[in-house]
Amino acid sequence: MKTIINSENAPNPIGPYNQAVKADNFLFISGQIAIDPKQAKIIAQDIGGQTWQVLENLKAILQTAGYTLNDIVQTNVYLSAMTLFKEFNAEYAKHFQKDYPARVTVAAELPANALVEISAVAYKD
Repeated sequence: MKTIINSENAPNPIGPYNQAVKADNFLFISGQIAIDPKQAKIIAQDIGGQTWQVLENLKAILQTAGYTLNDIVQTNVYLSAMTLFKEFNAEYAKHFQKDYPARVTVAAELPANALVEISAVAYKD
């Protein structure tokens, strides 16, 4: 059985998809960019600020579904340029405990002048 998850505290999808889909104990979160949900646009212009906002968006979706960042088992990270990797990594590491999720990081062309996009898979017993 699957359940659609959409949080009022995260930005609305900009296409034909939901913020997340829960299937059994898994939560599949669609890629999030640094849109501030209150202003409906990207405010931060640097990779640190955008990474922080993306993770806040992920936390809002996780919370709506009854999960936390600690339940994330895998992330897919898309950077607008790999030169941002070091600064991105520094901010990303602040948001997770010792047991980091598995991760892939690639460079990609992103929408709305975003510097980073993150999708995630969470699991909870």
